[in-house]
Amino acid sequence: MDSAPLNSVAAPASAPDTAAAASGPVVRPRRSGFQLFREVLDHGGPGYLQFAITNICNADCDFCGFARSKFDPKARRSVTLQEARDVIDICVRNHIGYLLFVGGEPMVHRDLRAMTRYAAERGLHPMICTNGGLWTEENMRGLADDGLSSVIMSIDAHDVAKHEKNRGLPDVCRKIRRANEFFHSAGIQTTASITASRLIEDYDKLPAFLEWLGFRSCTFSYPLTSLASSYLSFSDSGLVSYTRDELIEVFEKIKQMKRRSGYPVVNPMESLREMQRHLKGERERFGCLGGHKYFYLDWHLNLYRCHYWETPMCNIYEFDETKLIRDGCTRCMIDCYRDPSVLQFVAISASDAWNALKRGRLLKAAGHVFDRRNLTSLKAVWEDRKWIGKV
Repeated sequence: MDSAPLNSVAAPASAPDTAAAASGPVVRPRRSGFQLFREVLDHGGPGYLQFAITNICNADCDFCGFARSKFDPKARRSVTLQEARDVIDICVRNHIGYLLFVGGEPMVHRDLRAMTRYAAERGLHPMICTNGGLWTEENMRGLADDGLSSVIMSIDAHDVAKHEKNRGLPDVCRKIRRANEFFHSAGIQTTASITASRLIEDYDKLPAFLEWLGFRSCTFSYPLTSLASSYLSFSDSGLVSYTRDELIEVFEKIKQMKRRSGYPVVNPMESLREMQRHLKGERERFGCLGGHKYFYLDWHLNLYRCHYWETPMCNIYEFDETKLIRDGCTRCMIDCYRDPSVLQFVAISASDAWNALKRGRLLKAAGHVFDRRNLTSLKAVWEDRKWIGKV
């Protein structure tokens, strides 16, 4: 699908957006606890879509294929505002409750505010994953008024110099600190997304640095050296290339940091153990819900079950419940699919039990109810309860 002209997407989110600026703060339609309970029973609760609205990025990270010095300018693509609105409408019809705008760098897209506002008005929770290099007072205030639900910002190391050198973004830590200050005052949750890489020499130093930056929680992105989809957030860089045993130890360090520091790490402990099982070739307990509850949509509007898969499920305009996939996949270790699959397991189990009961399949319903993994999933939800409640 043809992209929007490059000059229509190269401006940051602070570019004028008359419609959004004139409308005042958005009021997202609220669902009652009863409505959410019914959604859980009917289909397992809300899903989420990672929507790569552009492949353009202003950063130059060594471990990412979107890096400005590596990416071919001729391959630049971005979605139009109308396409984004179509996507949001399709999300509403398909039980997607959370829409995460990613890139590239989503804030280079001049229509990000309008997309955020439309998503919030339609009842979704719009979220942004950003490197933070394009924050301004204007776009922070604007996005808050537009109904932004949550912000994820990338962090690569436990000191300013290493982080900014890898990102190729001087002064970005100051912007991140200011963004955290503003969004906390606005009641919008922010989370640090930390790529597990060799830039982190001591995981025990991370909590103090994250607190200095103003973060109250973090999540670890597991290192990726290859992906088969259109997504380019991977690299064969030595910063993220590990042997199997080294990577098992990385997960152990994250677990130890989580235990010792008490700093809120969003990755559930059970998910970290699951990734170690994956690396050891042991039987994994939780199949991924990518393709069933979680999805990746690229700038061509091709819908994938996750970043890892080679072929799309369909074009977004063809998406409906007949395209859903649920096969217990454990091919990869992508945190943004594997972690929530542990968290949402108990909701899916409740839905499976309810739907089996409606069909008169009592033994099958009982099997879902008494699945011991439900307790593990509930424990993970309790572990992340404060973070979940603020997204």
